[in-house]
Amino acid sequence: MVDADLTFVIVGGGLAGAKAAETLRGEGFTGRVILIGDEREHPYERPPLSKGFLTGKEERDSVFVHEPAWYAQADIELHLGQPVVHIDRATKTVGLGDGTAVRYDKLLLATGAEPRRLDIPGTGLAGVHHLRRLAHSERLRGVLASLGRDNGHLVIAGAGWIGLEVAAAARGYGAEVTVVEQEPTPLHQVIGPELGQLFTDVHREHGVRFHFGARLTEITGQDGMVLAARTDDGEEHPAHAVLAAIGAAPRTALAEAAGLTLVDRSDGGGIAVDASLRTSDPDIHAAGDVAAAHHPRLGARLRVEHWANALNGGPAAARAMLGQDVSYDRVPYFFSDQYDLGLEYSGWAPPGTYDQVIARGDVGRREFVAFWLKDRRVLAGMNVNVWDVTKPIQELIRTGAGVDPNALADPSVPLESLLG
Repeated sequence: MVDADLTFVIVGGGLAGAKAAETLRGEGFTGRVILIGDEREHPYERPPLSKGFLTGKEERDSVFVHEPAWYAQADIELHLGQPVVHIDRATKTVGLGDGTAVRYDKLLLATGAEPRRLDIPGTGLAGVHHLRRLAHSERLRGVLASLGRDNGHLVIAGAGWIGLEVAAAARGYGAEVTVVEQEPTPLHQVIGPELGQLFTDVHREHGVRFHFGARLTEITGQDGMVLAARTDDGEEHPAHAVLAAIGAAPRTALAEAAGLTLVDRSDGGGIAVDASLRTSDPDIHAAGDVAAAHHPRLGARLRVEHWANALNGGPAAARAMLGQDVSYDRVPYFFSDQYDLGLEYSGWAPPGTYDQVIARGDVGRREFVAFWLKDRRVLAGMNVNVWDVTKPIQELIRTGAGVDPNALADPSVPLESLLG
């Protein structure tokens, strides 16, 4: 059977899905490519939603992966604003919300993730927000500007990347900000306590208040509007708006109903895929936030909720769908911008996996590179206001070779020289 007789269906209108469609055409696939998204927007990138677009520095059109006309030019069939409600593996069809059935030869699930909800009284009040979609960011952008004008208060539940980036954006508008976090430092489960204090200090210098070791238990209001947020230790924080930034859950309902193998939530959740991003059904692949892939180099199954994983995972899945030999072994990578602090993080080193943290450069001036080590092997690296070092950092992680901690900490020793 030639390519022209095949139909590849992509479920998910985000970066992973759009880049997979682009790659199919770039690799010469001549069959039908159908991209289905449950939002009416053309596929867009999510980092600007908590960064440049939210702060007002970037325009709305800048978030889109391609110009709208590109899809017709590339002969990509778009079904926007149309959810997929079921997958029939026996007949190899997906059912849409309007009753349409779409047949596939190969299927890619790039359904992403959705924000976790606060399970507390008061979440139905006007002024309680989540941040995942463009519409969320547009609404929140207006709220932050209003809070800034009126000296209003924003309470953020969660001091992860989204929580901190929104805190920085809110302070840029002049809003008062309080962050409530159960852990003792921001980003505790990502970078550990050693570097978490850095982010505490940065945000406090910009006027953010932190309430650590606590969680929200109730949002109170009047006439349907938010007035305050209460925590489990009896504190009450004034609030005109509340943002739930307590993480995201992979959107696995379709895969689960179809009988695909999933990863337990305690292990990060997601659709289980092999190194070629293939699910337990050989004709179905998964990529992006929803995919929990076995990483051949790290020797662990990871589900990575970051831009680079969607950017690279979508194309990798597309090539695998075409029958190419694919081993998706990219080093996990993400970036963040908060005030005048910019950073890039490569690798994977949650608390409990490393035995040493080493800094190279000037931590006080916030121009340094931090490394997380285990048995003298680099597990992860984060460059803060230091640029053009991601490649050697990732190579140190990839090689898995032992390094001299003293040389690693010495800025006069080129990182490349430690690669052996």
